Amino acid sequence: MTSADDSDDDWDEFMDKFTEERYKNGFSEDNWEEEMEKIPLFMTKAPEEIDPKTHPQLACLQALIHDEDRTPEEKAVSLKNEGNAYFQEKKYEKAVVAYTEGLKANWEDQVNNTVLLTNRAAAQYYLGNMRSALKDSCAALKIKPDHLKALIRGAQCCMEIRSFPEAIRWCDRGLKMHPGDKKLTELRSAADKHKREAERDARKAMAKEKKEQGERQRLLSAMTERGIKLRLPKRRGSDDEDEEQGQGPALDQLTQDATGARVFLDDQGALNWPVLLLYPEHQQSDFISAFCEASCFIDHLAVMFGEELPPWDTDRKYLPQNLQLFFEDEEKEVLYQVVPDMSLLKVLQHKRFFVKAGSPSFIVLVQGSPFSKKYLSEKTLKR
Repeated sequence: MTSADDSDDDWDEFMDKFTEERYKNGFSEDNWEEEMEKIPLFMTKAPEEIDPKTHPQLACLQALIHDEDRTPEEKAVSLKNEGNAYFQEKKYEKAVVAYTEGLKANWEDQVNNTVLLTNRAAAQYYLGNMRSALKDSCAALKIKPDHLKALIRGAQCCMEIRSFPEAIRWCDRGLKMHPGDKKLTELRSAADKHKREAERDARKAMAKEKKEQGERQRLLSAMTERGIKLRLPKRRGSDDEDEEQGQGPALDQLTQDATGARVFLDDQGALNWPVLLLYPEHQQSDFISAFCEASCFIDHLAVMFGEELPPWDTDRKYLPQNLQLFFEDEEKEVLYQVVPDMSLLKVLQHKRFFVKAGSPSFIVLVQGSPFSKKYLSEKTLKR
């Protein structure tokens, strides 16, 4: 039989070990925070994936949550809580999955199902899935027609998809059951404001379109009167040669020049064209944004190549009196020479001139230069 003194001696010996030996399985100063994170009770955030080897306690808890032996009530409540935890961490996709599984638990408690639907609607809302969020809000209201959160979420979804009249209807429906609710009142006010702004913008757009249509019609009439021909580029995959198109479709393209400049009628009723001048010898170009149809080419050339020549003309060859102008008939692969003293309108009325891509274009060469001779020798020239 062991005496009391022997027992005390053994206890003293056992306690002395704590002062002499370090506990081998305890947390160290370096890793205690990491170890605490592995204990579900002390976790500050859930891991993305639950590995039983890394988080055995958490894996056990998850197995309990999804245990097939539990009642529908236990499953639904556990999954709702799991979804809420994910929602708080802004892991909305996982929250949607948890809420969906909770609904699949088939618990007949309609209050719980309404909460699952509205919570899933909230998660879908923050994921940007407005149609899905709206659908869940509608489903929640079928169960509980006066559910405030579902009414608010439905109105918010309608706001996000810019269906302002529908948002107003949701708010009005909610305010009938919850008179004076602050959130619904604010949403309705915002929806009404956006609805009036959208209607105003639609009226402005309609007026603008009507004005532009009138301008297009006046341009079309002016071009038809002058005998100016428009042509659309050959469609991709078509073997047909470019043909003169109806003025309507070509005019739509004509008023959408890539540079932003457009043909327009001035106060005197004259057409002003955006004109492109090409210098193939130097691979350069000039753009005249408003070339009046009554002006002659020499008028512009005198300004462009007057006292100050372009920096790329190092040989100072591009003097107004030395320049030749041509337009190309791409279909016939023929160059037609343009007299510099000729007006733009006269050239545009040529039987083989077609305006393409919104801007009449012309080729500029230096008369008698080696490059010009070679360039012209490779083309068929007509005057």
